[in-house]
Amino acid sequence: MNDLKNKNIILTGATGGIGNSIIKKLNELEVNILATGTKIEKLEKLKNDFNNVKILKFDISQSDKIETFIENATNEFEGRLDCIINNAGITNDNLAIRMNLDEWKKVIDVNLTSTFLMSKFAIKKMLKNKKGKIINITSVVGHTGNLGQANYTASKAGIVAMSKSLAIEYAKKNININCISPGFIKTHMTDKIDEKYKDSIISRIPSARLGEPDDVANAVIFLASNQSDYINGETLHVNGGMYMA
Repeated sequence: MNDLKNKNIILTGATGGIGNSIIKKLNELEVNILATGTKIEKLEKLKNDFNNVKILKFDISQSDKIETFIENATNEFEGRLDCIINNAGITNDNLAIRMNLDEWKKVIDVNLTSTFLMSKFAIKKMLKNKKGKIINITSVVGHTGNLGQANYTASKAGIVAMSKSLAIEYAKKNININCISPGFIKTHMTDKIDEKYKDSIISRIPSARLGEPDDVANAVIFLASNQSDYINGETLHVNGGMYMA
């Protein structure tokens, strides 16, 4: 039974490799999808490629406009929002002693603060429906740390702790807030990694390979569905065994 059919879901960071896989899986299940990102050409392609996709260009770094975005996105669904998948994020790597305040703040503001605000205003909509799902995409390095990524790892670890707090606050309102923490996934970003460094990464993965975007998308489908209704405040690790919580 497909309990996701006709559900209304917002996806941020829709135009990347993981975002594309999530849309493909959701579209197959006849979900109503509002895809958002900053690249209108890629958003238009998603709209043309998939029959259940609406698009709305938006930059989540515009924190003062997030409430309006959630309002506009929900209006596209005639007022009912069932789920939001916070997949958008940025990196701005540097060694700590070289990282300036702007590099720190930009990553924290986009990855953590904007995810909080997207969740906050989505929750307000979900309270009216007396049910909802929020899925926040984090990262394995938010649990392990990573060279040159003090800002990024802090933002991703912060998302996990924030999601637990939100889950506690709204569990009684039938709103589930969970995280998915991908390991190293085959995307355009990992394609740019030097082969020697990539081999080093793979050597630390018990499954001895990089993950596929579909591995993350499958986890999203589970957490968005009714099958996960008794799971709240958790992080689902999708990393081939690289990090075992």
